[in-house]
Amino acid sequence: MGKADMTIYGAGAFGLSCGYEAAKRGAKVRVIDPFGVGAGSSGGVVGALAPHTPERWNDKKEFQFNSLIMARDHWPAVEQTGGVSSGYGRTGRLQAVQNARQLDLAHQRTADAVALWRGMATWSVLDADDVAARFAGWVPDSPTGFWIFDDLSARLNPARACAALAAAITALGGEVLREGLEDGAVIHASGWAGLQALNAAFGREVGSGVKGQAILLDFDMRTSPQIYAESLHIIPHKDGTTAIGSTSEREFDSADQTDALADDLLARAIAAMPQIAHAREIKRWAGVRPRAKSRAPMLGAWPGRTGHFIANGGFKIGYGMAPLAARGLIDLVLEGRDAIPEAFRVEASL
Repeated sequence: MGKADMTIYGAGAFGLSCGYEAAKRGAKVRVIDPFGVGAGSSGGVVGALAPHTPERWNDKKEFQFNSLIMARDHWPAVEQTGGVSSGYGRTGRLQAVQNARQLDLAHQRTADAVALWRGMATWSVLDADDVAARFAGWVPDSPTGFWIFDDLSARLNPARACAALAAAITALGGEVLREGLEDGAVIHASGWAGLQALNAAFGREVGSGVKGQAILLDFDMRTSPQIYAESLHIIPHKDGTTAIGSTSEREFDSADQTDALADDLLARAIAAMPQIAHAREIKRWAGVRPRAKSRAPMLGAWPGRTGHFIANGGFKIGYGMAPLAARGLIDLVLEGRDAIPEAFRVEASL
């Protein structure tokens, strides 16, 4: 084991993305996670990369938008570098318009997307003929006869995305280990456990964990868009599976066990898309996602701890934010350039 330029604690979406970004720039990277690659919430089954609505624009929405656009080239490059598929695909998202008020909002957002998404993606209102022609057999019921489709939303397979990043880091000369020595700059990206450690270090709550449960089905709609319905995501994956997720539980007894809430999740998904009613269950998954107090990712220098940095709090949008979040943090760590949005700074959660 040679000397590293950078040590990263945590082999999830943020830690591995930072490692890949640094390794691309020639840094010798060492990623350490005692539980292995994708062992936490980053190794789940859902993998929805969905944008905020194109309205009331702010730095957080702009950052996520730019990261989702960046993903189109980012994930294919990761796959080419390491030879492992991430399951990425920009297949879009379809959702039913429930009432007249939502329809008015949907039309307004269509116009807003033209300006805010700047021709790089579209948000559209479709009628029954449109969806029948484009998505036959994979359309949720709509009380109004209208649907929203955006072509910015994408999907990936979370566990495979972690494996793809780890393989790319290794191909670029880095190390991904369960234990190892700490060298160079240090990035703390260890998810929920890391937030608990930060709470103790700062003597206050800077973040917490929110449990999610999800289900993976043997149901092949791999080229179809993801469905957003009944406050859940139904995600057809590249490998011929379909994921349903997820719950959001602020209080829980077991971090990694599924329960009756998963049964309810499946029932709601079947109500929205009856086609999946008889699909074989492959697995049920549960994990705890890191939610920063600010509700935005925590990125930047660890206050009062020279040479240490934090990348945490991805919560539900970690994979969507990860490519650009990693670029911004590595700019700071390796080059001293700090362009991290104010809302994302560690101090915003203190």
